[in-house]
Amino acid sequence: MRKTQRVMMMLALTGALAACGQTTGDRAISGAGLGAAAGAGVGALTGTSVLGGAAIGGVAGGAAGALTSPNTVNLGRPVWR
Repeated sequence: MRKTQRVMMMLALTGALAACGQTTGDRAISGAGLGAAAGAGVGALTGTSVLGGAAIGGVAGGAAGALTSPNTVNLGRPVWR
């Protein structure tokens, strides 16, 4: 039960940060990075494949970032700009 709570908390935090950036490309890149990190963490916590979790999280985070608009989520300029 405790692992499930941790996983859900990580997913919620990742979803909140998945769309950092001002352009669609920025949001897709940052979402993919955050999703991959969260997916690897979920894989490690649940005892499944860390690499598989990172791949799934990266795809999901990238999609979430690309599908959001800057009017919906705008946390400022990305660090790499």
